[in-house]
Amino acid sequence: MAANTAQARQNLPLELNRFVGRERDLDTILRLLRNHRVVTLCGVGGIGKTRLALRAAAQATDYFRDGVWLCEMAEATDREEVVGRIATVLGARGDGERSPERALADVLRSRRLLLVLDNCEHAVADVATVVEQLLARCPGVSFLVTTREPLRIPSETVWRVPPLAVPEPGEGDPLSAESVQLFVDRARAHAHDFTMTPERLDSVAEICRRLDGIPLGIELAAARVRLLSVSQIAERLNDRFTVLTYGDRSAPARQRTLRAVIDWSHDMLDEQEQTLLRRLSVFSDWDLELAEAVCADEALPASSLLDLLVSLVDRSLVTVVGEVEGRMRYRMLDTIRHYASVRLAESGEEERLRLRHREQMLALAEDLAHRAVAGPEVSWSERLSAFQRVCADRDNMRAALNWSAERGDAVEGLRLCVALRPYWMVNGLLSEGAHWTDRFLEMGCPDEALRGQAMVRRAELAWDRSDQASTVRVGEEGLRLCREAGDHASVALALNILAMSDIRAGNLERAGERLAESVALTRATDDPWNEGIARSTQGALAARRGRLAEARTRYEEALTLLRAIDHRWGVGLTLIGQGRVAEASGDLTGAERCFREALEIQRAVGGAPELARCLAGVGRVLARQGKVAEAYECLRESLTLCHNTGQRLGTARGLLAVATVAAAQGQAEEATRLAGAAERIRERLGQPASGTPWPLRAGAFARLWEEGRRMEADRAVRLALRLAAAGRSSSHPAPVDAAPAVLTPREREVAQLIGQGMSNRSIAEQLFISPATVARHVANINTKLGFNSRTQIAAWINR
Repeated sequence: MAANTAQARQNLPLELNRFVGRERDLDTILRLLRNHRVVTLCGVGGIGKTRLALRAAAQATDYFRDGVWLCEMAEATDREEVVGRIATVLGARGDGERSPERALADVLRSRRLLLVLDNCEHAVADVATVVEQLLARCPGVSFLVTTREPLRIPSETVWRVPPLAVPEPGEGDPLSAESVQLFVDRARAHAHDFTMTPERLDSVAEICRRLDGIPLGIELAAARVRLLSVSQIAERLNDRFTVLTYGDRSAPARQRTLRAVIDWSHDMLDEQEQTLLRRLSVFSDWDLELAEAVCADEALPASSLLDLLVSLVDRSLVTVVGEVEGRMRYRMLDTIRHYASVRLAESGEEERLRLRHREQMLALAEDLAHRAVAGPEVSWSERLSAFQRVCADRDNMRAALNWSAERGDAVEGLRLCVALRPYWMVNGLLSEGAHWTDRFLEMGCPDEALRGQAMVRRAELAWDRSDQASTVRVGEEGLRLCREAGDHASVALALNILAMSDIRAGNLERAGERLAESVALTRATDDPWNEGIARSTQGALAARRGRLAEARTRYEEALTLLRAIDHRWGVGLTLIGQGRVAEASGDLTGAERCFREALEIQRAVGGAPELARCLAGVGRVLARQGKVAEAYECLRESLTLCHNTGQRLGTARGLLAVATVAAAQGQAEEATRLAGAAERIRERLGQPASGTPWPLRAGAFARLWEEGRRMEADRAVRLALRLAAAGRSSSHPAPVDAAPAVLTPREREVAQLIGQGMSNRSIAEQLFISPATVARHVANINTKLGFNSRTQIAAWINR
């Protein structure tokens, strides 16, 4: 459901065609990245900034131990969105005490990585502000920025992206020019029998000169070789540029050239193709089903869209992104999309198309909201599919939220916020959800029932951010409004949230009263989801009171309800609580069984906080069973995940867990430092001390405890990871035959093919899955086995 939690080192997209030329440019950019923390690639649209940046980033991976990460900024409209997009890519989570910027800075402070911020011209001032803040707080973070204008910050190094070299008439071999090489490569991609003759070479050289070496223009021209000869293409470009009477004559020559070639490509489309092109500009990216729902009408029948879309792909006006969750996705280059959006505005269709776009996003989001809490009529695969669909369209969801905010449509905006609450919660996008919900609530909504629903969900976001005051204030008001509206499901949700808040605050009697009311209401209204959550929370309350037998009973009741409706997310959450009770009761076998089942669910779902809790639980149990090396491996993964995603309380728990194992292994001094650091983190968060006092904090250990309390979290985490690594290496590695206990069957297949030296693309073809899916499996294998390269996987599987 959420972004992959494995510690991969990059998220760069696969190159869909060959990268041509630019060797000298790449060398220059890589040299700049080694010596400067902010490198900005500037140039007109279509000059190749993004492609060049992605290739440079891929080659720079070895310079940055924590990887290179692409953050798309084309749809960002303000600073909150800029921060949110970076946080989403990195999996960073905010909380109630820190601003999103501060939370992001805390996650990045100890990491050495490269952030590629692409298409920043739409929010250049906000991007500049965020970059300056992160530069000051995060000494290991560098930026590679693409934009049409510089950020204009003191530390920025601007590199103007030049056009591709074009052949000079009568000088040298035209085929040695990068622009000609690009044309030939793309022409052969569109017409496999395309061959170069001396006559064609002259025409191609003329085309490249006419297009000023602009890559996008050359690719658009090359896409025409299936319909026109190169001499015809050259003639038409000559005619077009000779009568250049449109566009902004004051614009730089290359901007006018690019506009001319896009106009030329557009004018060669038939009427239906032109209509589809401009209508598709409302999407960030899309699949055929979405295009049919939004773009089709009587003038453009849905049955015709596939052929029209194929035609636009053939002409290089639309790009195939790849398969996502079983659907092929498409997008336009930002320059083409901007051109198409201008055409859409000129057509008078923009408002109608954007409203239809929002209707589709609402339908997808509300389908998710229904399936997330529906009863036994919805299977887990259907719930997961709805979630993955919303994840695939996250940028379209943001566009719909932006459009609603610009229009002041509070009702539609709040409907989106209510529906997107499961997506925001599971993916850890708490700050994003809070930002949008607050924005629409401030507009004033005439629908009090909808306002109540939104406030209840906003309270849940606040609770997950440990914002106790907002949870109670907003939750109580939302509860009142939902009671008045007779919205029983939202009343039950509000009671559960407020009860969890009461438990956190120590108001146990009040929590019990709320939960009793929630159980009675959900049973009367046949709401197994909220009843299951209420029963699970009753289990947590009983455990807090020390009534472990009662807690086991309540958790079993919750599991019965949630398994009956095939809701594995809820089952996973409940199993974590049940595992803690079994652990406290000394039932280590039962505890391990609960944690491992929950771990399997969370790996599939991808909820970072819950995954970390499962790993920590397995680690603690394994340590008590004497399986120290295995325990350290689980605790290492849990601690790394918490620290890298900004979960400060989880980080404190992870430090204490490693400290406990280390102390049992005779490393009392380092363990005491870690325990002191963990306790200090809890204090800063306003959390009570851990349940069991650290035994080694007096006498000779008092100084070590205080040293730990003064230790920065980053340093404490590094110390804990060193201890875990030492503990893991002290035992023999698991034999290959033990892999099924660690890897899924599919992951083992991927590992074996890596051992045979196969690339991701070859593995994808062998297993009939997408290369992106292979990449996710590789990242999971690395995380589970503690590796950081394909070479290590190959060596392990072959051994």
